[in-house]
Amino acid sequence: MPKFLRIGLHQSNVSGYTSKAWCIRRVGSTVFLKWGAVEVHGVGDGRKVYWTLPPRDKIIRCGAEQRAKDYAKNAIARRRNHRYEPLTGNIANRRKTADRSAELKQALATILIVDIVRSTEKAARLGDSRWTQVMKHYYAAVRRELKTVRGKEIVTTGDGLLATFGAPAAGVRCATAIREAVRTLGLEIRVGLHAGEYQVSGTEVIGLAFHIGTRVAAKARAGEILVSSAVRDLMAPSEIRFTDRGTHQLKGVPKRWRLYRVEH
Repeated sequence: MPKFLRIGLHQSNVSGYTSKAWCIRRVGSTVFLKWGAVEVHGVGDGRKVYWTLPPRDKIIRCGAEQRAKDYAKNAIARRRNHRYEPLTGNIANRRKTADRSAELKQALATILIVDIVRSTEKAARLGDSRWTQVMKHYYAAVRRELKTVRGKEIVTTGDGLLATFGAPAAGVRCATAIREAVRTLGLEIRVGLHAGEYQVSGTEVIGLAFHIGTRVAAKARAGEILVSSAVRDLMAPSEIRFTDRGTHQLKGVPKRWRLYRVEH
């Protein structure tokens, strides 16, 4: 099974960072895809890669073996063209502990997902050295704004970041501050926010709420901050202005969701 690890800002000989991985497997006329955030420990032959969240998966039934071969070949080529390196060895589930504190606990928060628009094009135009510097400044700016409103960084994935907030207004304010801060670097971002319950097991976070937040972000245009109806309904009418963006089917998520653009 070909596997790929996104390097992004980090290099393959660096330990202790989060990134994104893809697994691609073909069986006859069917292609199996698996992807998600991973955590990398160690370097060289001793490197270990762990899923930080349960990976997502998709089955593509191509109907013919040659079409499946072509699909898998193109999927592998896309990974190689998007700053991924081939990954050897298995991707393991996060190691479990016997500590009772690692048992599942429910939590409620506003979830923010941010990523850079057209990052691959910008990286190709700037070159690896310059892009690495831009990304360092990008993450520094994002983390500075998170600290200002006491947001909690959960995981980074290549050029994206996922964070949580105790109050929806704090998440929206942080999103607008990040947008303005990274524009000084010549970057445009898109942001999605959702509020919901999720589960905590030790340092892992699990739940549909994170997937909904990711899908909300995917609907945003360059420079746009979108929130789900769950976020808007939790906020006082006078806090922040919103524009209704209609109802949307979020990929892989039950029912249709009404989304709103932040006009703040």
